[in-house]
Amino acid sequence: MTTPATSPPPSKRGLFIALDGPDGGGKTTQAARLVEWLRGRGRDVVACRDPGGTPLGDRLRFLLLERSAWSIGLRAEMLLYMASRAQLVDEVVRPALAAGRDVVSDRYLLANVVYQGHAGGLPLEEVWGVGRAATGELMPDLTLVIDVPPEVASARVARPRDRIEDRPLEYRRRVREGFLLALETYPSPIVLIDGSVDRDTVAAQLQNEVQRALGIGPRP
Repeated sequence: MTTPATSPPPSKRGLFIALDGPDGGGKTTQAARLVEWLRGRGRDVVACRDPGGTPLGDRLRFLLLERSAWSIGLRAEMLLYMASRAQLVDEVVRPALAAGRDVVSDRYLLANVVYQGHAGGLPLEEVWGVGRAATGELMPDLTLVIDVPPEVASARVARPRDRIEDRPLEYRRRVREGFLLALETYPSPIVLIDGSVDRDTVAAQLQNEVQRALGIGPRP
């Protein structure tokens, strides 16, 4: 009598973490620190940025952020972001999660809901509808919003501003308001982090929240 062959158990899905918030909050720096911290604890981590993260996405990122002579309408802007994200999800995020690797993304869908929706004036349901289609309804297991007042953020952006960062102060105030409102309506776990304190304190807050998420484990 032979024993039937058994398949190995499926690998545990990785944890999907997104960092977001107004420009000038140190999000990109903190994403890199978080990746390093996770890897130091033995986690297999994929780092990506949105828009970007793929050859197509990097081309679209240049079109979206470059200060140039061409004009991009708000709806076209939103759709270009979504196209980059769709490619990122299919090419990078889903395969990594399925392989049991963690993913840390510098921005994700919430950014478009806030920047083109709440601050820009596009109907929120329209942005959400396109976003669900672009991502196949894949949402982060944890979204960490690094919050800073617009005046503090403006003082921190010392490098040449990109097309989005160069928008008026009133627009950036609406951006911050949109992120704060999202805490009540976002359909997946979201945590507000005070980004006005020193970098080490921000990093410690992020690590604490991720450690809690790892203790709970990713959503099925």
